[in-house]
Amino acid sequence: MDQTTDDKSQIENLHKRIEELENNWKRALADYKNLERRTAEEKEEFAQFASMLLIQRLLPIVDNLQLLEKHVNDSGLKMIVKEFLELLEENGVKQLETDGKDYDSATMECVDTLDCEDTNKGKVVETTARGYKLKNKILRPAKVKVGKS
Repeated sequence: MDQTTDDKSQIENLHKRIEELENNWKRALADYKNLERRTAEEKEEFAQFASMLLIQRLLPIVDNLQLLEKHVNDSGLKMIVKEFLELLEENGVKQLETDGKDYDSATMECVDTLDCEDTNKGKVVETTARGYKLKNKILRPAKVKVGKS
């Protein structure tokens, strides 16, 4: 009888140990999956950050090409500017639409105000430098002139 009680006690202890080990294994597996997810997110964030830095360095070049395009009528230059803008767009970069829009300090920088009709008060009258965003992040705010009455 004493042996049976010991056996039952040992079996009960073994079941508890198995349950404890299973729980530890499940926690370790969940921790590993969370680590994989976080690592993938961090990798994506790093890639976006690197892209953002490169694109920010390329934007002044795009500006200069677009400025040159206004003063030089060259089909080769037009093609280069078009391809450059398409490449940016393919990589998630979008130009901010500003002309005729209400001034928005989150996406625009007011460099001047111009006298205008009441209908254009508080609206962008002229864009001096285009703004760009990558997904939901502003790479560079647009530089604009805003109408005042």
